[in-house]
Amino acid sequence: RAVLSAMTRRRKVLLAILVILVLVVAAVVAAGIRFRPLLLTGTGYAAHNACAVHFLAGRDDPGTDLPPNPLVPLLRTEVDDSDGSARSSVLGVAFTRTAWASEYGCAVGDHRAEGSEHTSLVRPPEGGGTGIALPAATDSPAEVRSALAEAARAEGTRGLVVVHRGELLGEWYADGFGPDTRQLGWSMAKSVAATLVGRAQVEFPDADLDPAGTALLPEWTDQRSRISLDDLLRMTSGLEWDEEYELGTPITRMLFSEPDMAAFAAAQPPAHEPGTVRQYSSGTTNILCDLLHDRTGLGPDIADRLLFRPIGMRSAVLEADASGGSVCSSYLWATPRDWARFGQFTLDDGEVGGRRLLPAGWMAYATSVVPAAGEPEPYGAQWWVNDAGDGTPLRFPALPADAYWASGHDGQYVVVVPLTDLVVVRMGFSPGGSIDSLGVDTLVGGLARELG
Repeated sequence: RAVLSAMTRRRKVLLAILVILVLVVAAVVAAGIRFRPLLLTGTGYAAHNACAVHFLAGRDDPGTDLPPNPLVPLLRTEVDDSDGSARSSVLGVAFTRTAWASEYGCAVGDHRAEGSEHTSLVRPPEGGGTGIALPAATDSPAEVRSALAEAARAEGTRGLVVVHRGELLGEWYADGFGPDTRQLGWSMAKSVAATLVGRAQVEFPDADLDPAGTALLPEWTDQRSRISLDDLLRMTSGLEWDEEYELGTPITRMLFSEPDMAAFAAAQPPAHEPGTVRQYSSGTTNILCDLLHDRTGLGPDIADRLLFRPIGMRSAVLEADASGGSVCSSYLWATPRDWARFGQFTLDDGEVGGRRLLPAGWMAYATSVVPAAGEPEPYGAQWWVNDAGDGTPLRFPALPADAYWASGHDGQYVVVVPLTDLVVVRMGFSPGGSIDSLGVDTLVGGLARELG
């Protein structure tokens, strides 16, 4: 009887352990199902960042080069040079995502995008050829050197370039960075996207790219059919969106989980009447570039063919997603000097070597402000501006009134001041920094006064 009693107790203990194990497994499975989108976003984020930093910038610490991932303690990420990939997973066993390197950057997907090739893009192509030269000035004024040294003190500064009257007047780089190091411009790519629209108008005059045009996508059969190209450019599409960079929001899901980012953005429901409310949206910009792909017939090399090669941005890489669509909202890597070339191109209203590459007056259109409800900061067509043109105070008093700029996450800026023929680039990793808190407005304003 004692033996039977002991056996019964053991069976009860084993049964209890089994029940606990079943409950634990069920809880883990339930948690995995519930948090699957968040976890896939997190591993996709880690895989893409590791791939891009390694294969595009030649650096190997994405944790310090790009914004942090809150899932880092759970992630296991590896880069494989043999097949040009980076893989990330939760604890090495679940929710694995892979980013594949190609001539169009890094794309998260099950395999490398069809038609793309594994390549390392660490070294920018050699100089020479046509485009905007940016010759070095024979002498850098002491005032410029002093201003750059002061601006470099802002936390996270990695690169500064000053161009005046088409000459490279001064530059500064943090340790580990230099003139040949590509840096991610984040949302500065949006200003490039707007410029691509102007370029496409010149090169494809029959592509139906009138800003007033509507009925842009065949699947937009509801009020979205009233969205115009101008609405996409000015962030007034009215599509529902959340630009908060938290795991699981539309912006992070689009960038780090969706194989076709533009399709994901275009499927968002309408929230406002088109043209009435301005809401900053990276999704809107990707729709814009998808429309360019469709209307021009060009693939992921669209920016190379229309912009980078003609103006000499030889380091620039505009990444594509797994579908081959250009990620015009966020994923453009270039050296600070090439970002300055882009700024100089817009300052010259699209003329290079006597050839007009943008419609006359394109930048006047792109930097004009159309009133709308919603976000109040003066905003043109994918460009930020200092003067709304309606008599309200300048957004940043330290900046010249005619200044306009491309702006990217964590402190990326290309500031253009037409009246003083000045372009200033600031690159870095400064979470939470703004154009004034980082002293970019003071830098540009002071240089504008000194160089006149």
